[in-house]
Amino acid sequence: MFHNAALKLTLWYLAIVMALSIGCSVALYHVSSGDLTRNNHRQATFFNGFLGPTDFSDYNRLRENQLDEDLGHLRTNLIFFNFLVLVGGGAASYALARRTLRPIEDSLEAQTRFTADASHELRTPLTAMQTEIEVALRDKAITKNQAIKLLVSNLEEVAKLKALADGLLKLASEDSNGVIKEPVPIKEVVSEAIARNTKSASAKKISIKQNIGNHMASGDLQSLVELLNILLDNAIKYSPEGNEVKINSSQKDKFVQLSVSDKGQGIKASELPRIFDRFYRAEISRNKDQANGYGLGLAIAKKIVELHDGTIEVKSAPGKGSVFTVALPTA
Repeated sequence: MFHNAALKLTLWYLAIVMALSIGCSVALYHVSSGDLTRNNHRQATFFNGFLGPTDFSDYNRLRENQLDEDLGHLRTNLIFFNFLVLVGGGAASYALARRTLRPIEDSLEAQTRFTADASHELRTPLTAMQTEIEVALRDKAITKNQAIKLLVSNLEEVAKLKALADGLLKLASEDSNGVIKEPVPIKEVVSEAIARNTKSASAKKISIKQNIGNHMASGDLQSLVELLNILLDNAIKYSPEGNEVKINSSQKDKFVQLSVSDKGQGIKASELPRIFDRFYRAEISRNKDQANGYGLGLAIAKKIVELHDGTIEVKSAPGKGSVFTVALPTA
């Protein structure tokens, strides 16, 4: 589809370029031929007073032949020039057309991939619920305890669906809305994020160490809390029991740097460029041995950072843990 669109756009670009080139060539030929003709007439008039009728006639034929030859060279050069414009303009037009359509193509591919991934993740819990309910309905001797277990299982699947819906809504919200920027104390951001993750950290006996200075970032408090909450939740989720997670802050130039480090399972170098993609963990999340999730958290984190005109990067190695570093403009 986009290849055909690029070809059509190329033809339009090339038609415009050739119309301008041919138009300019015709005008140039008209002006140049007029100048050559007038110059030929001036010379003929000048030499008419010095040459006899026979010599003048021979001279005049010579000048006319030279004029025809000059006009022929001019036409040949203009045709060759337009051929070069056709070839070069065609290549440039196609490159420009592909460049023009690339953002649209990338957007459509991302939308298609996002829709497919979201549909798959929605289908998984729905299929599980449907299967359990159908089995229960066929069992005429189902007991109260079995019915309760079925409802509990379905409630877990509903919770998964709700978490997925919340993540999608959050991502859509971050995609469309800006942030109201005001001075935000980094200590307050860290304090609220830790409070949200105290229960999960305690469950895995993970200690959270912090070294936070009196830094002020420019942004929205709740958005930055959500950002740190995502990074902290991931650090706890992928850290072994009894380990620790560290949060540090510093200031470099006009940016506040906030880092979250863990000693968990780490990330392969080949996977690092994709970890901020939506649903990147879709396949891994189906493995019950892995942590639960839909791969939306880091995509949301990246979007929050971008809305704050900041940057986010990660350094990681398998078996050595990960360090996520966020740089935010100072207030």
